[in-house]
Amino acid sequence: MSDQVAHFIGGVPVAEGEVFAGHDPVTGREVRRIHEADRSVVDRAVAAARSALPGWSGLPVAERAAWMRRLADAIEERFEDLVAAEIADTGKSITQTRTLDIPRGAANFRSFAEIAAQRPEDAFHLTDVVSYTVRRPLGVVAVIVPWNLPFLLATWKIGPALVAGNTVVVKPSEHTPGSMAVLAGIAASIGLPPGVLNVVNGFGPGSTGQFLVEHPGVDAVTFTGESRTGSAIMKSVADRVKPVSFELGGKNAGVVFADADLEAAVEGGVRSVFTNGGQVCLCTERLYVERPVFGEFVARLAGRARELTFGRPRDEHTTMMPMISAEHRDKVLSYYALAKEEGAEIHAGGGVPSFGDDRDGGYYVEPTVLTGLPPGSRVNREEVFGPVCHVAPFDSEAEAVALANDSEYGLAATVWTSSLSRAHRVAQSLQAGLVWVNTWYLRDLRTPFGGVKLSGIGREGGTHSLDFYSEPTTITIKLE
Repeated sequence: MSDQVAHFIGGVPVAEGEVFAGHDPVTGREVRRIHEADRSVVDRAVAAARSALPGWSGLPVAERAAWMRRLADAIEERFEDLVAAEIADTGKSITQTRTLDIPRGAANFRSFAEIAAQRPEDAFHLTDVVSYTVRRPLGVVAVIVPWNLPFLLATWKIGPALVAGNTVVVKPSEHTPGSMAVLAGIAASIGLPPGVLNVVNGFGPGSTGQFLVEHPGVDAVTFTGESRTGSAIMKSVADRVKPVSFELGGKNAGVVFADADLEAAVEGGVRSVFTNGGQVCLCTERLYVERPVFGEFVARLAGRARELTFGRPRDEHTTMMPMISAEHRDKVLSYYALAKEEGAEIHAGGGVPSFGDDRDGGYYVEPTVLTGLPPGSRVNREEVFGPVCHVAPFDSEAEAVALANDSEYGLAATVWTSSLSRAHRVAQSLQAGLVWVNTWYLRDLRTPFGGVKLSGIGREGGTHSLDFYSEPTTITIKLE
């Protein structure tokens, strides 16, 4: 145990508030102490953001974009520090952290800098009238970040919020404060004006998160996480009618047709089910496979699940990570037990791996493949957020679409087929904010990102993010 994680307010670290323990998911050991922000600390963070707002929002867009590029450059200079922080908090593999999480963070700042700097304004001309729009920042934005992809998802929100002229107060998950502490230090090191980026640590209800979203000095809230938390935030900001952007849970479906490249579909299934230990809102928890290839697909997917490697995070051959906490591990295991009670056939996994070393104290579960459950079973209805999927057969395209759409969620879906016409037809029939065909998690940062139903409100990505983090004012001038 060594690290103390402080808040970051007005350009400096602030080590105040009660402390709580942070644990290594790999071993379960306490490895850090984190300060919890009470109301007074949150007040100071919001005040710092409000104080910095006039100067920051008054900069030309090109100057704010230049700051975002400097941040991206500095992230790359401190690359290994961010990798170490992310691994220490999450236990994920060094390969994923180096190739996805940290590079995407830098890319988020650069991408939004370019989009904002090149974005045109609307203007409309009549014979004697000119109407045009200008966009103004919302003000102080509360950014609440989950624990599964803490750096990537934080920068996905911080980048567009800042380049649009807002100042931010970020609350990372209580499980994963490390990379935001490093980012705050990076911001200070390049001279980002104090108060533009602030970080407060703590829990949600009755703690830092609640104090932040309810604060009268906060003008908008952006949140990625569980659907019921989004609902609670929405209720808490309703009286002030604060703008909200929510990317929430998912019970994502994948559809595999018999004409698909089966090897590619299996490998795609391995990625979409087990990446990040299944702890990605975009992961596939329901797979529907056309009956002629159902048995072969299940056998091959289960075989690949058994081959996944529980190595140490810094072992480049590691392909499975632990759950984020003991509580979350127990939640996932409760769904494994429920699947057995509901009559599932378990083709791979279903339990806890044994290592014979200190990892036996960590938060690991086995990657699991299930079949045999009806569509209405709880395992097929509720988000597990772990390395598990249920696979069911279908006999027609219409049945596949109906099964995939039979969910309260609607974030992402995948379609595997060699038919171009079917790919278009099915993709457009699925009730999801994102649909991938013959791939998964392939992202163009300019495209809209978000879900329908319980999976969220609004869209982020490209100009869609800039639209949320700013408000248009229409100016109409009568010409003489």
